[in-house]
Amino acid sequence: MGKTVAEKIFDSHVVDHPFGDINVIGLDAVFCHEITTPVAVNDLVSRGKDRVFDPSKIKAVIDHVTPAKDSKTALQGKIVRDWARRNHIKDFFDIGRNGVCHAIFPEKGFVRPGYTIIMGDSHTCTHGAFGAFAAGVGTTDLEVGILKGVCAFHYPETIKIEITGKLKPGVYAKDVILFIIGRIGVNGATNKVIEFAGPVVDGLSMEARMTLCNMAIESGGTCGICYPDMTTVDYLWPFICDEYESREAALTDFQKHCPDPDAVYSDIINIDVSDLSPQVTYGFKPDTVKPVSEMDGTPVDQVYIGSCTNGRIEDLRVAAEVIKGQKISDSLRAVLSPATPDIFSRALDEGLIKIFMDAGFCVTNPTCGACLGMSNGVLAEGEVCASTTNRNFFGRMGKGGMVHLMSPASAAAAAIAGYITNSKLFKG
Repeated sequence: MGKTVAEKIFDSHVVDHPFGDINVIGLDAVFCHEITTPVAVNDLVSRGKDRVFDPSKIKAVIDHVTPAKDSKTALQGKIVRDWARRNHIKDFFDIGRNGVCHAIFPEKGFVRPGYTIIMGDSHTCTHGAFGAFAAGVGTTDLEVGILKGVCAFHYPETIKIEITGKLKPGVYAKDVILFIIGRIGVNGATNKVIEFAGPVVDGLSMEARMTLCNMAIESGGTCGICYPDMTTVDYLWPFICDEYESREAALTDFQKHCPDPDAVYSDIINIDVSDLSPQVTYGFKPDTVKPVSEMDGTPVDQVYIGSCTNGRIEDLRVAAEVIKGQKISDSLRAVLSPATPDIFSRALDEGLIKIFMDAGFCVTNPTCGACLGMSNGVLAEGEVCASTTNRNFFGRMGKGGMVHLMSPASAAAAAIAGYITNSKLFKG
């Protein structure tokens, strides 16, 4: 019987079967940031275990409140900073060199096909876009991962979602994943891995695949996975060119992580996106989704473009195409946060930052702050935000605030109009 991607990765990394279907797997990387890691670090210190299993496999960043907004967040940063120094963690990205964790770590080449990765962050599933198994974990699992380089998981069941057809102009990966979540529900993939497959996925950039996998958790999925192909190789080539004789050799190696033709899935879902239009959430769960056209005219107080879902350079390019030469509505404020310093720099070189600033956007440093209502774009009670982030729980971006999730194109269109509407890029 053939194996899925996750089954192949688990079987090649298992170090113990303590009982039942529990697998203790070795980790290729442990990612850390200043919100969840300090608790784990403090507990390890209190137990006399202030050490790490391998400093070269731990990557850390300060990304949620950056720079610190008060003494509490400054302390969180200090704990991670001091811990990284004590344990000789070379890949620590402090303020000024930092970025959104799920954008900067792939950008630095820290994610590879077949890898196992954990982080104390639910959207760690983003990294499955490279054909890796990447999962968000709690404090105890994070501590064990830091200390021992292992983590325990149930042997994974996998749902395969085949995406066929051809996306219309103005429809993007964010629209696809919102539609999928709306179809299968917030519990549709609970404790399962999702393999995203089919010609539409094959045609997506790595940035778009990361958007797709980023929101697997919003349907309950442990991880979203795309198959490694030449697009993956091209993205990683600057980091792996010394390891392989050619790109073709790298591709051959990477494709050993693809599923077998006779792999067994708990479910196979076929979705034709040929008639898909831009999507938006309307309630307080990620599966409350409808076409943007059905929300047309809904006023918003803030537009936010950024996050680990849609703060990459191609997202900024799309939004800038919608905004160029226009001003944001007087009825709202708009915030742009490029996800990493490199993305910010590229956007500056390409003239995108000027387009946003000329339109009236507040352009901030890379940060996760607004996404979970911590800094750089928090909502007041009763306010509404058109956002490219990934979660729309009640109060997510500020107590009593409402979040409508959408693509960068739709968010940019809302910024100009003052209300939710389809962008000029959509050709329905």
